[in-house]
Amino acid sequence: MTDDVTIKLLAPEIVLIGIATLIYLAGAFARPGFRPLGFALLGLFGAAVAMLATRDLSGGMLAYPPETMLSGPLVMDLFGHTARWGILIAGGLLVLLADRPREERQAAEYTGSLLLIIAGLMLAATANDLVLLFMGLELVSIPTYVVLYLGKRGPAAQEATTKYFFLSVLSSAVLLYGFSFLYGLGGSSRLDIIAGALREQYAEAGSLGPFASVALILVFAALAFRLAAVPFHFYAPDVFHGTSNANAGLLSTLPKAAGLVVLIRLLLGAMPGIEPLAWKLALVVSVLTMTLGNVVALWQSNIRRLLAYSSIAHAGYMLIGLSVGLAQVAIAPSAEPQEAIGVNGIGTALFYLAVYAVATLGTFAALAYLSTERKSVDDLDELAGLSQTHPFIAGAIAVFMFSLAGIPPLAGFWGKFALFSGTIDLGAPVGGDWTELQQWFFALAIIGVANAAIAAAYYLRIVATMYFRSPETAAAPVPAARPAGVRQEPEPALATAMALVLVIGMGIFPGRVIDVSDAAGAAVSAATPIHVGESLRDSASLLEETRPRGAAGEAQ
Repeated sequence: MTDDVTIKLLAPEIVLIGIATLIYLAGAFARPGFRPLGFALLGLFGAAVAMLATRDLSGGMLAYPPETMLSGPLVMDLFGHTARWGILIAGGLLVLLADRPREERQAAEYTGSLLLIIAGLMLAATANDLVLLFMGLELVSIPTYVVLYLGKRGPAAQEATTKYFFLSVLSSAVLLYGFSFLYGLGGSSRLDIIAGALREQYAEAGSLGPFASVALILVFAALAFRLAAVPFHFYAPDVFHGTSNANAGLLSTLPKAAGLVVLIRLLLGAMPGIEPLAWKLALVVSVLTMTLGNVVALWQSNIRRLLAYSSIAHAGYMLIGLSVGLAQVAIAPSAEPQEAIGVNGIGTALFYLAVYAVATLGTFAALAYLSTERKSVDDLDELAGLSQTHPFIAGAIAVFMFSLAGIPPLAGFWGKFALFSGTIDLGAPVGGDWTELQQWFFALAIIGVANAAIAAAYYLRIVATMYFRSPETAAAPVPAARPAGVRQEPEPALATAMALVLVIGMGIFPGRVIDVSDAAGAAVSAATPIHVGESLRDSASLLEETRPRGAAGEAQ
């Protein structure tokens, strides 16, 4: 049931959608030189203030550990709260790096669509209902089509947009099909009620049956498209190649965040008992994804294609954390993940997503700064001698590459260290005896470390091109100054600087971010929900009220 408390808890998303609507209207009536950057930043700031203002309604979400509370179709827990703040920070970087030039007439449509994408992702992070969850994901997908179309013109860009559109529609159809199985299993669209029904079924029969496995495979396949995980990765290199640097930065981060957050919410919050099968599926896909992404990236000369395969590989790393977290719950379903064995796998996946997103957005912001509307930086050779022509940008890109490669003391090192630590904890033999689970995760740890070594090769190749090659060796080097009449846009440089500070800061002081990520990972699977607002009823009573009754099986 939706009440005034639910509406108040949705205030951050309402602010973003309202500002996006205002930007659309202003763009329709304003002069051609209108730039919506100020409105967009105001909207992000307003959403942050709204989150702070609604903190008391959600039980003081900065407390540790918080209670998980339900209000209408929303679930307010530390997992969703942490995800919302991370999405706002990433959104701020995206708005800066994608700021359109003054002569661009469709800047309002572009920026307004970005705000809608951010609002949709925040909705998906806190959805406790299949309908709202799907609506949030579609609020991410549909504006993305607009952003891709407006980002870059030409046949290649149109081809990239068309490919993403049709494949995204296909993934949405598969996701809806998976949701239909979940609805049939639980008798409701509410995630907590579905979880209660599956938990009761598992307690009675000792398994969930074949329909739960079908639902898992369909949902995992649909969300693997957003993660660009194998075998649903094939669109990413071509789409990245054909679009702009700003759009490539968006596709590298926000859809991945949506895929990972929704997977965690569904598998750990709505499908108890599915973990023994889910961790094996996530592990196999993880190995295939990171291996293919890293190996194929070695042969790329186009920088966006290279970073596309890099993003595929990093999706594999994130799935390592998901697999570890699911296995921890399968081993000790009654304990919090970090108490089951070693490092909290879900927390490490969230932490890795954060450090990956910041470094990737910083890289694309730097490339956007170097590009113009007439000429974008496409090939790796164009970065030759960049340390001489743009020393700050070259230094920032080098730091981002070192972080993505996992070189200490940067944030990426702690992300990989946490992932591999959790994997080794699960794979280490106890008393000389090996179980099947330990064998799987010991092999995963070896493959993960080998992939990290492979990835370092192409990241260091980018750094070597900037610092050990002169501009004269490049076919079309990035000039030290813009051509006459072409304005230098400072906003992407500001986004680069902000991302640089975050990467270095999280590398030097990782403890606080890791603690918050671990607490968020524990909250999504270990908390017991209570209802707020007008629906002060627990999940058990709701399950009784929505269970099919009578010979005809009609639900009340």
